[in-house]
Amino acid sequence: MQIAVTFRHMESSDAIRSYVEDKLTRVKKYIDEPIDAQVVLSVQKKINHRAGVTMVAKGLTMKSTETKEDMYAAIDLMVDKIERQLKRYKDKLKEHKGDSGTQQLLEKTVSAAPGVDEGADSPEIIRSHSSFVKPMSVEEAVMQMDLLDKDFLAFTDDNSEEMHVVYRRKDGNYGLIVPQGA
Repeated sequence: MQIAVTFRHMESSDAIRSYVEDKLTRVKKYIDEPIDAQVVLSVQKKINHRAGVTMVAKGLTMKSTETKEDMYAAIDLMVDKIERQLKRYKDKLKEHKGDSGTQQLLEKTVSAAPGVDEGADSPEIIRSHSSFVKPMSVEEAVMQMDLLDKDFLAFTDDNSEEMHVVYRRKDGNYGLIVPQGA
């Protein structure tokens, strides 16, 4: 497990760094693959201590951020949240069959549309992102979306191998977009 600890708006401390490393080694029991963890520890307004981690392992990305008055308490809550996410993910994997298809490449583009007063012809692309979309069930896609803390996720259905999109609705439930053939 590789752990990178970054301190923001505070003095770096070997005691806190070793505490984070000791706590994060607990999650190794859930994933056998190499794990890369990026931890950011910061102090906001001199009283709020924030601990955030982004972990990448086995094609899975998990994020957790917690804020408390004490840095050690924030680290404990952050690790507990990651551990719960991994436990839930591992339980879902036990229920779910393995990958049956191949991954597809998905390209995401963010465009900036001009205002009505500007009268430009077309929107301008301000950011582009490509990622591989792996086949998964709807339940696994919802779980992955929750782990990544995203509002939507594009994936290929593991049965039909068609592209689907699952999204979080404003009422807290989930929606599924299934394209219809022409």
